[in-house]
Amino acid sequence: MSTPIRILLADDHAMFRAGVKALLEAEEGMEVVGEAGSGEEAVETALELRPDLVLMDLAMPGMNGLEATRRLTALEVGAQVLVLTVHAEEEYLVPVVEAGGSGYLTKASADRDLIDAVRTVARGEIYLPSQAATLLLKQVRKAGEDSTPGLSELSPREREVLALTAEGFSSTEIGKKLFISPKTVDTYRSRIMQKLGLNHRSELVRFALNVGLLREL
Repeated sequence: MSTPIRILLADDHAMFRAGVKALLEAEEGMEVVGEAGSGEEAVETALELRPDLVLMDLAMPGMNGLEATRRLTALEVGAQVLVLTVHAEEEYLVPVVEAGGSGYLTKASADRDLIDAVRTVARGEIYLPSQAATLLLKQVRKAGEDSTPGLSELSPREREVLALTAEGFSSTEIGKKLFISPKTVDTYRSRIMQKLGLNHRSELVRFALNVGLLREL
């Protein structure tokens, strides 16, 4: 059997955590290893337990989920952060991505999308709502490509891989779209990260966001 995805739940509502825990642990290959009721507790518990993924609420007492995500990213805990919140994407999607989050899901859609989102983020991929690329494009318009440091170093194919990665597509999906193998996609992605001086896949999303590379689907 493969190693289960080790998950930390961070939400200030105990009953909601209990429901999410039951949903996750009913799924094969998932294990809730800890719970936190505040941002501070989420950071401390993640440092102690080193989960694979933190399922993070945004509105919590004390340190909120956004700041906790920033802390976890800065501390390089090694856990991916998937935000699960009541807030619509228009309010917090961009700040979450900029803070280092690897996924964004509203609680309204959690019943149908949560398992897929957890698996996607745990694989090291980015999970964003289907309308996220359009939303990000509308919210952030940066300087043109020619004046963007780093972007001019990328080949047209590397820019395609970067944009599709930022839109949340997996290596397999990108390969099908570009008619190349998933392994070739991974090679392009590694080359992109090396050229841009990036270390984490979530940083690719922030870079694409900042340069206006995300496009309408």
